Amino acid sequence: MQEGGQRKARVVTCPQCGGKSLYAPENRFRPFCSERCKNLDLGAWASESFRMPDETPPDDQPFGDPKAQ
Repeated sequence: MQEGGQRKARVVTCPQCGGKSLYAPENRFRPFCSERCKNLDLGAWASESFRMPDETPPDDQPFGDPKAQ
């Protein structure tokens, strides 16, 4: 902490564009650098672009090795 109980603001990398972003209460879009980057990230999340690959077969296919059935 700084003198007077104030915390020093950090500069971090914006997860969307890679630019500099102020990580402090003054930046209402933190950890993003701007509203645009925040909305781009939200749009990618909403469209399921951040999905992890899944090895589970679709519901219409049986589990396991198809050759064994």
